Amino acid sequence: MSLHRPESLDAALALMRAPGAVVLAGGTDLYPALRDGPPPGEMVDLTRVAGLRGVTSGPEGWRIGAATTWSELLRADLPPLFDGLRAAAREVGSVQIQNAGTVAGNLCNASPAADGVPALLALDAEVALQSETGTRRLPLDAFITGPRATALRPGEIVTAVHVPAAEGRGAFRKLGARRYLVISIAMVAATVETEAGRIARARIAVGACSPAARRLPDLESVLSGKRLSDVPEIAQDYPFPELAPIGDVRAPAAYRDEAVRILVTRTLVDAMAEEAAHVA
Repeated sequence: MSLHRPESLDAALALMRAPGAVVLAGGTDLYPALRDGPPPGEMVDLTRVAGLRGVTSGPEGWRIGAATTWSELLRADLPPLFDGLRAAAREVGSVQIQNAGTVAGNLCNASPAADGVPALLALDAEVALQSETGTRRLPLDAFITGPRATALRPGEIVTAVHVPAAEGRGAFRKLGARRYLVISIAMVAATVETEAGRIARARIAVGACSPAARRLPDLESVLSGKRLSDVPEIAQDYPFPELAPIGDVRAPAAYRDEAVRILVTRTLVDAMAEEAAHVA
């Protein structure tokens, strides 16, 4: 196996021409996976590539560099809209994992239980991709196509995650068998804008209850114009057709189905209560 450490994106993309070349960022998913088979012939470490780290903002929104670590994200100066993503960042493994693991790595690993994905879905995030032949951007829900599967093409590298400008406040809830260092049974992220005590806009995403984390656009529409007191009944009655919870060693499918209803309610209450306090 050859390990390359390029310092420019052009050099990294050139190295990705090699058949079977694999990107290395934090390595927190890649290295454990090497136990299951032979190592790749070419590994391209992106941690020295200029421009792939850090969080910046502008009139159109925010750019999170692909190699930004979860710890760096937690230290970034971000508005209340990102409170859900901050909460999710604290759930990504241990502090040591947060210091090494990257935002794009979490997306490219495409685990159905990836902590960062629901929070980024609730932020309407897009993924920026670059190859030697050009660049493109995909909505996050189009980038992750299934369990451990993405729309990455051969030779492409994720360069950033973009979040459009918006108002409101975010929240995130995760359910596991214990408090820390646990794979999710279910998790919910939401961002909420309120007007006069009512939901003006809600964006809700659920993880670990379908092959890939999913937004709930129909529920978002139902909640428009509703008060905080209406949320528990709406969440209890909503059929959640977007989800397909399974039974596994962590929980039965029926438990996940019920847990999601409670998590949606609590996450929206968190976001709305904080948003109401912020507006006041």
